[in-house]
Amino acid sequence: MLHIAGLTRRQALWDARSLVTAPELPLFAAARAHAEGAERIMTRLPAMPLCEEVVADYQTMRLSLKAHPLAFLRAGLAERGFTRASELRDRKFRSMVSVAGVVLIRQRPGSAKGVCFITLEDETGVVNLVVWPDMMERYRKVVMGARLIEVRGRVEYDDEVLHVIAAHLEDATGQLQRLASDPLPPSARRTGHPRDVRIIPKSRDFQ
Repeated sequence: MLHIAGLTRRQALWDARSLVTAPELPLFAAARAHAEGAERIMTRLPAMPLCEEVVADYQTMRLSLKAHPLAFLRAGLAERGFTRASELRDRKFRSMVSVAGVVLIRQRPGSAKGVCFITLEDETGVVNLVVWPDMMERYRKVVMGARLIEVRGRVEYDDEVLHVIAAHLEDATGQLQRLASDPLPPSARRTGHPRDVRIIPKSRDFQ
């Protein structure tokens, strides 16, 4: 039987085929490292703040299991007297409250005679917002375009369903942008960078 470099033909063929799954040879590893500019010393990047991780989650997956964006704004909202969604049930009927939330749904059914219904979400739950026609006209730009809305309104109950009747609305979308400390430069936005997307997904709007 033929011997090659001290191996039988069968053994040599077996060893040659096994190179497919064998560790990479030093010669090829060195060539690849030179071509790709491999780092001689491993770079240790600083840990990403949780708020930036949440922003990145929303940018790529449209949601986050780590936290809600409002959780990072809550301290400032609490200082200004804003109420969480979970605390509304404790407020007196027809009392005035301030709430804030990400817009999930806007609805303006034809049978509602011009009334707009908005579902807001904070880190504790949802707020059912009612915007009467006169308020709709006064705050149309906020109602139709804001991604985060701050509302001053009156708490009311209807068959155990809690609503906040809006008396004043303000677009607070800019607060969401500040959660990302490293906004992309204009050049990256123009080239369609995958992170150049809304931090908060667009709401589901129905007429």
